[in-house]
This record gives sequence, structure tokens and C-alpha cells, in this order.
Amino acid sequence: MAEEALFQLLHSEIIQYVNSVESGESENGRCVSKLEGMGFRVGQGLIERHISDCRFTKDTPRFKDELDFMKFICKDFWTSVFKKQIDNLRTNHQGIYVLQDNKFRLLSQLSSGKQYLEHAPKFLAFTCGLVRGALSNLGVKSIVTVEVSVMPACKFQVMIQKM
Repeated sequence: MAEEALFQLLHSEIIQYVNSVESGESENGRCVSKLEGMGFRVGQGLIERHISDCRFTKDTPRFKDELDFMKFICKDFWTSVFKKQIDNLRTNHQGIYVLQDNKFRLLSQLSSGKQYLEHAPKFLAFTCGLVRGALSNLGVKSIVTVEVSVMPACKFQVMIQKM
């Protein structure tokens, strides 16, 4: 419980810091880009740590296909970071996966009014990078975007890039 609060506080402080450093016309775009890049590096590091700990890889059978990678992200990886599994995973079986979290913890600190939706991308960019970095270190190139229509629910869309 305490580590969860610390993670949320650190996440908020990172957003506030990056937001205060970036200024100018393209401030929001640069802020989101920096946060996504930070998340990417953290995602890579978390996967390296899990692999070296053999925490997931010994108990988890080798991945057979993209869907296995995504199931790993939704169950094991998401649980290790956010202390819960993704609520819903959908796919079109053509390399696009939608991960739905109905009560995303990093959005719960924002008010649920529509006027706060414009701030949501800053609070979600780090997580997009986290997922992309984790998949990258597993050998899967991807593009991760996010959509929020009603807070604190969000949908992460993962598009697998074919090599």
C-alpha cells in the first residue's frame, strides 16, 4: 500500500517537473514525448530485472505468438507495476490489441470532470512508454497510444510492428 502511494507521488512529481521545464508553443507535445521516453526506459529496465530474477520467465512458458506477449503484459507485467491485472484485452488478430483498465490508478488522482480530460495525456504518456519499452525488450516492436473518454477508465492501443 505504501509503495503504491509512493509510485503515484513520484509519477505526479515527474509530470509536474517535466511540465515546468518545457515551455513554449509545443510545450504539451514535448512534455508528453519526454514522459513517454522516460516510461520506455523504465519499461525496458523492469523487463530486464524480471528476466534476471527469472521471476516471470521460469514460471511462464516461452511465448508462442504476439497474443502470449500481450497476455504477459496484461497479467504479470501490469500486476507487478499497478497491483492489478488489465480489465479487458481485445484484439483484431491483425496486430492490434486494446488493453482496457476501468480504474487506472494514475488517473484516479484527477477529478472525473470532462474539463480534466485535456490533462490526461500527460498522466498516461509514461505508461504508454512503459508498455512499449517492456515489449521492446521482449523483442516486439510496437506503437502504444491511449484513449480516455470517461475517467479514470482508459484504453491502451498496442499496434505490433511487423519486422
